[in-house]
Amino acid sequence: MERIIGRESELEKLSDYFESGKSEFIALYGRRRVGKTFLIRSFFKDQFDFYATGVIDGSRETEMEAFHNALVRYGHKGDKASTWIEAFTQLAELLERKNKNRKRRLIVFIDELPCFDTRRSGFLQALDLFWNSRASWIDNIYFVVCGSATSWMMRNIVNNKAGLHKRTTHTMHLRPFSLGQTEEYLKSRKFRWPRITVLQAYMVLGGVPYYLSLLDPKKNVPDNIDTLFFSAEPELENEYQRLFKSLFKNADSYMEIVRLLSTHRDGYTRSEIAKELKIADNGHLSDMLDDLEHCDFIRRYNNGSLQKNGIYQLIDFFSLFHYRFGTRRVTDEHFWRNTLGTPEQNNWYGLTFEKVCLWHVRQIVHGLRLDAIRHEYYAWRSQNSQPAVQIDLVIDRADGIVTICEMKYSKDDYTLDEKEYRNIIRRMETFQKETGHKGGVQVSLVTTYGLKENMYSEISPVPITMEELFG
Repeated sequence: MERIIGRESELEKLSDYFESGKSEFIALYGRRRVGKTFLIRSFFKDQFDFYATGVIDGSRETEMEAFHNALVRYGHKGDKASTWIEAFTQLAELLERKNKNRKRRLIVFIDELPCFDTRRSGFLQALDLFWNSRASWIDNIYFVVCGSATSWMMRNIVNNKAGLHKRTTHTMHLRPFSLGQTEEYLKSRKFRWPRITVLQAYMVLGGVPYYLSLLDPKKNVPDNIDTLFFSAEPELENEYQRLFKSLFKNADSYMEIVRLLSTHRDGYTRSEIAKELKIADNGHLSDMLDDLEHCDFIRRYNNGSLQKNGIYQLIDFFSLFHYRFGTRRVTDEHFWRNTLGTPEQNNWYGLTFEKVCLWHVRQIVHGLRLDAIRHEYYAWRSQNSQPAVQIDLVIDRADGIVTICEMKYSKDDYTLDEKEYRNIIRRMETFQKETGHKGGVQVSLVTTYGLKENMYSEISPVPITMEELFG
């Protein structure tokens, strides 16, 4: 198999669990195309004692047929089960036979687990019985389940309140690549792009390995984007709908939330979302927002250090690009290349760069040399000022100093002019006035190439560049 890139911490965890000397039940979750199956298959080099995968949109009969075929492939010789309890009993018997006089781990992997749980199938109850009454008693079993339907995984496996409650020994959330991991991945595929080019590709595709695998190293970024989105037969033409339908049963409701958040860079509170979409502000809405957060589409940030009145903001780059450009019916097959340098594209890069920075707060903190200081970070929105003040990243330090980060995308050194200088001063003063903060307030500009020195640049004594973001 292809060498795995950028998953060192996940591989280390899988290795530690493997050496634990006890039965392990590991639940791996994350959005579609992020590389869950590839991670597990690469770690075990396909050396499984049992491996089955669910069929997307399969019927109960189809799912049971797929499970039975997997049983036969790994040594089962009986008839096909008529119920899931019977099927898992067959699996338990197969594993117990394999385990006789064995000293090494017994490795079981069930992929796309949510697909098996068709309506009224009894799958979840059978899985519960299998683990609690048979599998967990095999002290060398290493049982891994994963699925793209993250809401199902969270409710039925990770946060299960019934028979599987607290039965998983470990959960792993596989997230998209960071900028540094994306660069490493592209280099492994013979790309020789400078970092600004990697950044521009990241702002369209995010760190989703499958999308990155579609890039052609012989083409530049604009031509790659045109090929994937605007050509006569664009490869990612229907990917957005497929993505949501693979993750959520009521995909349209989730897409409506994401569409709404794409229209307002500062985000909305839950009550504002309910009002805008004309839906009930209740627990169901909270569940959908939690699901979108678990899938890395949105982030919930607190308005200041308060834990209430959370604000939801779209941070998924693929979705941001889709709603800004992908919904257009353009006939120009070179649309992206032909709009280079236009105010619309430049403005989009500027706004999206802010989201990239919010994905890389740890790298910003490291660049500011604040790792050793206890700190919290949050966003802040003014309550009283007109026009409203929004600060996307506030780093609140234990030494009483607050660092306000301003993100600025530029294709050269960023020049701070008088107008923006005064805007920053206003944001600082409004923050201090409304929060009552008595300590010091510093500003750090996060830019692509750095800050050009002039009479206003002293406001940011420690600027951060994209070099730190790749750390």
